[in-house]
Amino acid sequence: MVNKVCVIGLGYIGLPTASLLAIKGFDVHGVDVNRQTIDLINQGEVHIVEPDLDIMVKAAVQSGRLHVSEEPEEADVFILAVPTPFQENQKPDLSYVKQAVLAVVPYLRPGNIVILESTSPVGTTETATEWLMEARTDLSVSGLVHQASRRIYVAHCPERVMPGQILRELVENDRIIGGIDLESTQRAVAFYRQFVSGKILETNAKTAEMAKLAENSFRDVNIAFANELSLICDHLGINVWELIRLANHHPRVNILQPGPGVGGHCIAVDPWFLVDAAPEQAKLIHTARVVNDFKPGYVVEKVAERAKRLKSPIIACLGLSFKANIDDLRESPAAAIVEHLSKLEIGTLLAVEPHIRVLPESLQQAGVQLMEIEEAVRKADIVLLLVNHDAFYPIDRNLLQEKIVMDTRGFFSESPRVQVGV
Repeated sequence: MVNKVCVIGLGYIGLPTASLLAIKGFDVHGVDVNRQTIDLINQGEVHIVEPDLDIMVKAAVQSGRLHVSEEPEEADVFILAVPTPFQENQKPDLSYVKQAVLAVVPYLRPGNIVILESTSPVGTTETATEWLMEARTDLSVSGLVHQASRRIYVAHCPERVMPGQILRELVENDRIIGGIDLESTQRAVAFYRQFVSGKILETNAKTAEMAKLAENSFRDVNIAFANELSLICDHLGINVWELIRLANHHPRVNILQPGPGVGGHCIAVDPWFLVDAAPEQAKLIHTARVVNDFKPGYVVEKVAERAKRLKSPIIACLGLSFKANIDDLRESPAAAIVEHLSKLEIGTLLAVEPHIRVLPESLQQAGVQLMEIEEAVRKADIVLLLVNHDAFYPIDRNLLQEKIVMDTRGFFSESPRVQVGV
């Protein structure tokens, strides 16, 4: 029976998971390397924006079931929810996973379960098991060693949640669980069944890893198709938003909406794991990544082209996060576009991002100003819509008249008074 859970990494997945488990009755110890994050959580506060997370964290801390520090503690289950970025050459960076694995080794006891939730390249769970074996040779963590009384069970259960709906989806979404062997799978499944209402789908570790990468690569390929259509339509003088609306009236066609690129910690990263693992076989996935990575630069060129027609233009950039209605700027094409524009020194840049209080340091140093919506739009010569936040819907369309509007999301496409670019 699982009583205590140790969660390593208290970011967008780790903190919601830790607080949810505490509310469900588990004794939870959270671990993070950021001292400020630790202090905030122990005070019942949060460092990230997610609906209702602040309420849940406060309740979890006040109940005494959630406490956090810089070091792990002994537990029945260890959940690793740390970043898995890629390096400059699109090679997977597993350093955070390795650090997390080695951090829990001194606290492992026979019968413990180690679960990797971080989206990972195929084979990472097996590699993590090898790191465990090398660090603690007295523990029989290999699936080939059947000493049940001294076993450590290792499995992969990729997170499959969407920012803005994390707390609900942690419970309701189906979960894929793959262990390094059958018994590891079964132990992990038994744990998740205590708080997940969605289906539990059993497999092996490699297939579980591949499933998450396939899910995000599928989305990336489909977004790339929409983004490529936007490039073709721009070249041919066709309104891409009208085109997609018409094409989607076909009963078996559902084209996604184009944008300024693809961001976030999953879709913009995970396909590269497959390309790295099988470069000769992942040609379509690689091409989709190239198309989506090309789009931010294309937007920058179009804005620069318009800005050159004006003397000392003021450009209002609406949105910095990687998707609507969240504060997450990781791998955000919108933030990258604004940073690139600042380096071109083509005018004054005003950033509007209602979900953050302070601009990233790189944008501050570049002289970008964080501003409220209406003030930025009134001052601007060029309005560049990068993220379709709900907070932008009340914008008075009359304010956009006489301005150059460049809409990367089709946000203003239904307004007959607005001339839309990009």
